[in-house]
Amino acid sequence: MINWRRLVALCRKETIQIFRDPSSNLIAFVLPVIMLFIFGYGINLDSTKVKVGLVLEDSGRDARLLAQSFTGSPYLLVTQVGSRSEVEALLTAGKVRGAVIIPADFGSLLERPGAVAPVQILTDGAEPNTATFVENYTRAVWQHWLDQRARERGETVPQEIDLQVRIWFNPSAISRNYLVPGSITLIMTVVGALLTSLVIAREWERGTMEAMLATPISRAELLLSKLLPYYVLGMVSLLVCVGMAIMVLGVPFRGSLAMLLCIGTFFLFSALGLGLLLSTVTRNQFNAAQSALNVAFMPAMMLSGFIYEISSIPPFLRATTYLIPAKYFVASMQTLFQAGDVWAILGPNLLFLIAASVFFLGLTARKTRRRLDS
Repeated sequence: MINWRRLVALCRKETIQIFRDPSSNLIAFVLPVIMLFIFGYGINLDSTKVKVGLVLEDSGRDARLLAQSFTGSPYLLVTQVGSRSEVEALLTAGKVRGAVIIPADFGSLLERPGAVAPVQILTDGAEPNTATFVENYTRAVWQHWLDQRARERGETVPQEIDLQVRIWFNPSAISRNYLVPGSITLIMTVVGALLTSLVIAREWERGTMEAMLATPISRAELLLSKLLPYYVLGMVSLLVCVGMAIMVLGVPFRGSLAMLLCIGTFFLFSALGLGLLLSTVTRNQFNAAQSALNVAFMPAMMLSGFIYEISSIPPFLRATTYLIPAKYFVASMQTLFQAGDVWAILGPNLLFLIAASVFFLGLTARKTRRRLDS
């Protein structure tokens, strides 16, 4: 049986402790802003200028025109050198990410019927994504030059396939629109799991838990007094993050506020429940914080699909990702921002988040005892 008057007094006491604790305000409001700016401005998966080296061994007209096409490309920052050894040195030193070599017999082979005129492209495989950009950009320049050369010679270029590309949901293809919604998951994990992992452990370390257990408060009142203030704090932090993403970072939001609050509520409950469970079990702030980072934050960072594609993860770890609430919140936030209220995605995710909330809060209630021994 819950005594509402006693519960309100406990929530008021917990709220006062939150405002008096600088670390709570730092984690709830300052850290989210820093993380949003890092993911919004500091991390960029878009590549608009790739440094490449160019070796022109053929002095003929066709070779010079092809070299000019590479130099004039808006996606390539070309450094022309005199020999293969020089460009290999630049590539080894990391000063260029790729190299284009136009061989000495390029022009003669191009004019010979049935012959193949090779152009060598070297890429730095230490960064596979950049290497792919180099390959695609140089291929595009090569194809554009072939089309232009054919038109100048009055030849027709066969178009067997008419490829029309349309990008749905993120037509600008800006990585920020993908990274910022996912980063909100990490922020909510920090606010939920890390903050609440300290609250009960702090009571045990300060000796105030013994005084609380001497009062007639029930187990439900104790847990609700720890849960409700941090839920309000987490929802305020969520709204601040979404507002900054839309108004400051310019990320479009196509979903509804009601669905955002619903999804955010149950993910926050699961994170808060996990944090309270760790705090209840460890009874030590340091151990609880370390456990929260390992159990909540790191899986949300590495196994939620936010940074690494889940389909590329080994099968055993891939199966583990289906037990992580952050996976469903990442998918939900990216859907709300980029596509809107798509129930085919949001419905199953919401059901799992409800189940995770019930599981963690129920397990916390089961582990909470109104006695001093553990």
